[in-house]
Amino acid sequence: MIRNLNSKNILLAVLLILTVAVVMLLRNRSPFGRDQTSFSANAAVEITRIELSSDTAVLSLDRKGEKWFVNGMHEARSSEVSFITHIVTGMKIKSPVSPVLFDELVIQQNIRPVRIRVFENRKLLSSFLVYKTNSNIYGNIMKVRERAKPFIVHLPGFEGDIGSVFTTAELFWLPFTLFRFLPSEIASVDFENIADPQASFKIERSNGSFSLYGYGNLTQGWDSARVRRYISYFTLVPFENWALDIDEEERKKIIAGEPLCNITFAETKGGKIKLTLWEKKDPETGMKDTDRLWGKTDNREELFILRYFDIDPLLKKISYFFPE
Repeated sequence: MIRNLNSKNILLAVLLILTVAVVMLLRNRSPFGRDQTSFSANAAVEITRIELSSDTAVLSLDRKGEKWFVNGMHEARSSEVSFITHIVTGMKIKSPVSPVLFDELVIQQNIRPVRIRVFENRKLLSSFLVYKTNSNIYGNIMKVRERAKPFIVHLPGFEGDIGSVFTTAELFWLPFTLFRFLPSEIASVDFENIADPQASFKIERSNGSFSLYGYGNLTQGWDSARVRRYISYFTLVPFENWALDIDEEERKKIIAGEPLCNITFAETKGGKIKLTLWEKKDPETGMKDTDRLWGKTDNREELFILRYFDIDPLLKKISYFFPE
């Protein structure tokens, strides 16, 4: 009797072990098996490094103390680093993508992936491929590796494009700051109003104070408080985003158009920046965008987008500096 019980217990134990082994094997081989779907990164303490690489570029985001740096040199935008770390720790599978659909949406469109590797110190937490596509609102199809099954991945609670953040474009990660100068760092500001040349002006530092010029001549009767206030606006002038998605033909067309104005800014230490602004129009209707405009500085080829809300304090006419 005892021998029969022992035999039954051994048999049950063997069956249990085999069942668990089969379940784990089937789980790993299924479309939603762990080896096919382990996208998110789980850090014991915190993520310290994110590597992004494409066919043409490699970019790293590294945490040093409380700050993040792009390629170990430039301080990164904290908002976007916070967003990508939130994504890589919280993203989940939204739906599988069939081989036929993957071929249609990715292979036939010649979409090359961005490889992402997430680290905590030297420990690799997660590695996956992002195929950025407009075929879904989440802006992506992902794989954990080249031969794995593809999935659309999303961040629960965020119904938007998460694919766009996986970019190796260095400009995307740098602060969106156009001007950030104290009044003591400003040598001159030359505002050229293209549409109304008589409204143009220049403010120039001389003997520790600023003077106002119009048509190259020193003007009289202007309000020094208004000049100082205008100069103070350069303490922080942000822009909304880089226009990295427009093609070269559209970029050249915008630059060839007549600008609204040119603002040439000179630093006391010798640097100089020329900012050119153009009206932004709806590509379908041709109507003027009353909220945003195009901008470009002479030290970069890329265009960026500014909100009137941010740049409007600088868009003054010479009449602004005189008492009403």
